[in-house]
Amino acid sequence: MNTIIDFIAEEHNLLMIYLVILMIFVGIELIEKVPSVLHTPLMSGANAIHGVVIIGAIIIMGEAENMYATILGFIAVVLGTLNVVGGFVVTDRMLEMFKKKKK
Repeated sequence: MNTIIDFIAEEHNLLMIYLVILMIFVGIELIEKVPSVLHTPLMSGANAIHGVVIIGAIIIMGEAENMYATILGFIAVVLGTLNVVGGFVVTDRMLEMFKKKKK
């Protein structure tokens, strides 16, 4: 019985790896099609939405059963937070360009 469960778990992990690799290629193709004028606004907005990853990482970190999962969750929270802050900084800087200059 354990061999069937192990096989299904290994197959599930392999499927997830294939899915991540596929999403990398799809993401690269999509970003290549975006004109350079729109790239910065789209990426800054996408970075700001990255807060969902932070919430997911906090949930996973809270339910972690070993130290490795907790460390990985902490790294995900830190990197996600940097991404969100960077998105807001880029968006704020971009919006500053459209404000009228004071004399």
